[in-house]
Amino acid sequence: MTQKLLKKRSIALFSIFSIIPTTIALIAVWLLTIWMPSASFSGTPALFTPAEESLKVALTQTLQNLQSIGPRNDQNPGSLEKTIALLSPTFAGGQSYTINEKQYENRIAEIKGSEHPEQIILISAHYDTVPGSPGADDDGTGIAAITELAKRFSQTKPARTLRFVAFTNEEKPFAGTDTMGSRVYAKQAADRKENILGMFSLEMLGYYSDRPNSQQYPVPVNGLYPNQGNFIGFISNLKSRELLKTSLLVFRQTATVPSEGIALPEAIGAIGRSDHASFWKYGYPALMVTDTANFRTPYYHTPQDTVETLDLDRLTRVVLGLEQVIAGLGGVRL
Repeated sequence: MTQKLLKKRSIALFSIFSIIPTTIALIAVWLLTIWMPSASFSGTPALFTPAEESLKVALTQTLQNLQSIGPRNDQNPGSLEKTIALLSPTFAGGQSYTINEKQYENRIAEIKGSEHPEQIILISAHYDTVPGSPGADDDGTGIAAITELAKRFSQTKPARTLRFVAFTNEEKPFAGTDTMGSRVYAKQAADRKENILGMFSLEMLGYYSDRPNSQQYPVPVNGLYPNQGNFIGFISNLKSRELLKTSLLVFRQTATVPSEGIALPEAIGAIGRSDHASFWKYGYPALMVTDTANFRTPYYHTPQDTVETLDLDRLTRVVLGLEQVIAGLGGVRL
């Protein structure tokens, strides 16, 4: 064998062996972040049953009631108090805290676990909005969802405790600070050493589009997911990926709406833009369920974020799928 041929083979072998670690690393990243169990729903869903149609009507009514209040923040005097009054029949519990001598309140509905009451599954949304926006999608859809879910689960006996929380002060100027309602709540939960097995932030569930290129993404994942904004997203940090995958598996086995999931490092700021990030701060597994906000809807944080722009059928199908996820985690037979 000539020296020239030996040299060529050595270079080829070196190239192969240098590629293997990179390939293994890419596969590991794919398994950790992008790969999700089961397949997303595709096809045409069945027509609603009468019970499912009733759920849609109830969700719509809550959305309209919230929209009638107008923007829900300090710049619209009395709006937060009106919202609390609307929520109180379902969310009978409360957690108050003070900022600059003004009182704010998270509202809570809880169904105690019959076998493991110390183990908690927490499902949340936020009831405040940015100034000038009625916030039908952001986050009226989340509030409507947890309202109906709390009502439905109140008629069951979960093995674990199910806690539904309507948070205040998710939007600016509170966003990302210790004055967020969820940040106050998560800190107190950690101080009490509460065993929150999983936290779900329902953050905008109602805007969908089948139009090509209607879905955008942050740079790290651009091009890896569908370009039609017709799915619901499940998003977590890397530490919460088991909760993410378990939840998405159940959702995909039952829901009649497409779904996508991803687990990413918290350093990618776009994944932490809601109340779930408050729970990451204190070490709890948490994820966000979302229509992806400004990566899809043109009405994000505008006066046009109204009920009329939402897909109420798909919202209803998402809530039905989430009901199955919560039932599975909470130990409920539906």
